[in-house]
Amino acid sequence: MTYGRDSIRDGLFEEIGREAERLGLMRICTEEERVESRAQMLAEVKPDEDVWIFGYGSLMWNPAFNHAERQSGLVRGWHRSFCLWTPIGRGTPDNPGLVLALNRGGSCCGIAYRVAAEDRETELPLLWRREMVADGYTPRWVAVRCDAGTVRAITWTINREGDRYAGKLPMETLARTLATASGRLGSCVDYLENTVAHLDELGIGERPLHEIREHVRAYLRTNGEGR
Repeated sequence: MTYGRDSIRDGLFEEIGREAERLGLMRICTEEERVESRAQMLAEVKPDEDVWIFGYGSLMWNPAFNHAERQSGLVRGWHRSFCLWTPIGRGTPDNPGLVLALNRGGSCCGIAYRVAAEDRETELPLLWRREMVADGYTPRWVAVRCDAGTVRAITWTINREGDRYAGKLPMETLARTLATASGRLGSCVDYLENTVAHLDELGIGERPLHEIREHVRAYLRTNGEGR
């Protein structure tokens, strides 16, 4: 499924979250909790100040929010990891999928987006509706080193205390999950392939993701689903 700003604004992610909550898979955040979370993040941001967002997964190839500028950038102290279980969005209760989050340690290349001050009230709520459906992520300020200098940006790191934190999984489990899981938002295979392709376009040949992709493709070939 392809989703964009209209479907996010119209409640697609809340609908998916409510279904997961009905099945007892997770507790979703209320609108009041999202508003409070966003207010806390912006507490020290001036009303006329632009805000940067750092994307490292689907936000790179499907940002779905308006931005005034984008630059490739590097964050230190965090690395990209398939460490968040998703039982509905890109999986099912019987076969939950995995999506990316930033976990502590290492570094991560991605995209920094500048949201103009006048667009903050329309664009940031969209991001919170998308990323803060439940407690899987923790919003955090990080320093992003770009060609034009270092910017301070909001990104979404893994909530290691949450029930859906997967930790470091064996490659066999990771490959099987990404090869087979699919849900309302699409398949984990497409999520992986899109992320790797976009990183390659940026000239970021991230070896760990390439290795994961090769294991996923091998799994698909072995099980008669060659890609």
